[in-house]
Amino acid sequence: EIYDGCGMEFNISSPKQLGDVLFNKLALPIPVKYGKGKKISTAVDVLEGLAADHAVPRLVLEYRQLTKLKSTYVDALPALIRAESGRVHTTFGQTGTATGRLSSTNPNLQNIPIRTELGREIRAAFIAEPGHVLLAADYSQIELRLLAHFSKDKLLVEAFRRGDDIHTLTASQVFGVPPLMVTADDRRKAKAVNFGIVYGLSAFGLSQQIGIERDEARRFIDAYFEKYSGVRAFIDATLEQTRRDQKVRTLFGRIRPIPDINSKNATQRGFAERTAVNTPLQGTAADVIKLAMIRIDEDIRKRGLKSRMTLQVHDELVFEAPEGEVDTLKRLAREHMENVYEFAVPLLVEVGIGRNWRDME
Repeated sequence: EIYDGCGMEFNISSPKQLGDVLFNKLALPIPVKYGKGKKISTAVDVLEGLAADHAVPRLVLEYRQLTKLKSTYVDALPALIRAESGRVHTTFGQTGTATGRLSSTNPNLQNIPIRTELGREIRAAFIAEPGHVLLAADYSQIELRLLAHFSKDKLLVEAFRRGDDIHTLTASQVFGVPPLMVTADDRRKAKAVNFGIVYGLSAFGLSQQIGIERDEARRFIDAYFEKYSGVRAFIDATLEQTRRDQKVRTLFGRIRPIPDINSKNATQRGFAERTAVNTPLQGTAADVIKLAMIRIDEDIRKRGLKSRMTLQVHDELVFEAPEGEVDTLKRLAREHMENVYEFAVPLLVEVGIGRNWRDME
């Protein structure tokens, strides 16, 4: 289809050839953004800008998605099946990430796509053996709950204790409307702000993410900190202490050095500041799921269950369980994950069960 749309064949994966076809042959508007060495860029955001007015850039985006899925998963995963077990086996790394989470290599089973419909098809290939099902237990919004715990912000703590929808609450607070009047679009913007705060999102970053002017994004962030003053105080106190100590700790005392916090280079310093604020949250989340894994493993052994913990993906644990053990495992996993430590707010675990990793209900 791309060849038909351009009236010629060329190497679609070559940015140089693609740029030549798009901007010289098809005479599409040349973007302001340049790639490396002043070559015209064919990056995703450039193609997305052109896709609204022409079919070829849209098809190129689709082609890139397909080739990535094909090379990374469809072609690679079957080649990694071990003859003796008929399964793929990953290798977990205990010290490979700065945040303290486990990493997964050869193959990396933590990056199996979930956001796009096409990507989810890859997940459908991960199946339980006959007579078994997959059970996935996932912490819900754990970093925001930890933010409530660390910041002791009254509004956040009370909302999580009541079981409110946190994104609707933030939209209500920031836009000054009752929760019942919050629109889906308001909630989407509030969600970007909630998660963005945890990752030190700037007004520019937020404006890019939700498609608004930078001034409006700045007003959003200011309004957020006005309402959630405890979060502002937590961020300020964390940065102040990190500048002094050049390191941060998770709740359980694990240390991460942040040497660039006093750097004269603004980019390095900005990155260090974001890391300093995020590490107590993400690092504690990593500690929490590891503690839960240890306790679940002990309990499975103690009870003599045949269920197995097979995978850890960020805030999610995936198990393979005989059909007869599903209810026991579901109860056991939820109990250990939710009660791993007494926080200021409850932890919430969502459990999905299915024959494959895509169709979990």
